[in-house]
Amino acid sequence: MASAGSRRAVLSTASRPPHKLFRNLNAKIASIPMVLTALVIFVGCSVWTIVYSFTGSKLLPKTKWVGLDQYERLWGESRWIISIENLAIYGVCSLILSMIIGFVLAALLDRKIRFEDAFRTIFLYPFALSFIVTGLVWQWILNPEFGVQNLVRQLGWSTFTFDPLYNADIVIFGILIAGLWQGTGLIMCIMLAGMRGIDDDIWKAARVDGISTWKTYVFVVIPMMRPVFITALVLITSGIVKVYDLVVAQTSGGPGIASEVPAKYVYDKMFLSQNLGQGFAASTMMLLAVVIILIPWAYLEFGGKKNG
Repeated sequence: MASAGSRRAVLSTASRPPHKLFRNLNAKIASIPMVLTALVIFVGCSVWTIVYSFTGSKLLPKTKWVGLDQYERLWGESRWIISIENLAIYGVCSLILSMIIGFVLAALLDRKIRFEDAFRTIFLYPFALSFIVTGLVWQWILNPEFGVQNLVRQLGWSTFTFDPLYNADIVIFGILIAGLWQGTGLIMCIMLAGMRGIDDDIWKAARVDGISTWKTYVFVVIPMMRPVFITALVLITSGIVKVYDLVVAQTSGGPGIASEVPAKYVYDKMFLSQNLGQGFAASTMMLLAVVIILIPWAYLEFGGKKNG
């Protein structure tokens, strides 16, 4: 009897599922390098930057604690304020126009037009170029001596003026043109992929009910593409925060400091002015902007599903 009872106990123990910690053990072991990389490089470096933003570091990192002095100097500097204003203008315009243009182009291609593959390739091609190449191309196009302005004047309109990169009041819009030219194609492809995922029965039902095509897109397709819009929103905003190459290639922050952006401010402070503390403080503010973007995205992507 005792041996039978012990045998049943052994069998029940063997059939018991493993502890949560040991489930998918091979996968967890394989993910250790990725977790360590994320902790050390991303989290560790971010924490290191935040900590040293409260120090008086110059050429080399120092542990001399200065409290909020770096942030007070940061927000008291006109160059930083101008860079924030430029980023806000560029960001709002880029976000709205990229969404609208990308959706309109995707809707046109979604109508199964002829040479769709060729048009899709043409629209997406600028995204394959680096920001430096894009900036140099548009610097040439917007140059008043041999760009669009010169071409139009040669056609007879002698008073035509189009030199946004040389006008401090509108220089950020010249940079915006180049950014839209490069990034809109990707948003178009994302939107088009979302539209192609819409069931054909929905379009048939809309036609039966007599709903026009544009109303179907606005009131039926767009609400169904919510995850696609969230993905596009995150991609656009992440590109806005780190915009740097276009500015360097087109204007180098000029005329004067009229086209300064936060990423260029950080680079100049850390590597040209040898003021690490000020660069760390500006980097922390940019990190805060990214966190502010990620929190609503995480809520919409995960919290909304849980509540639904």
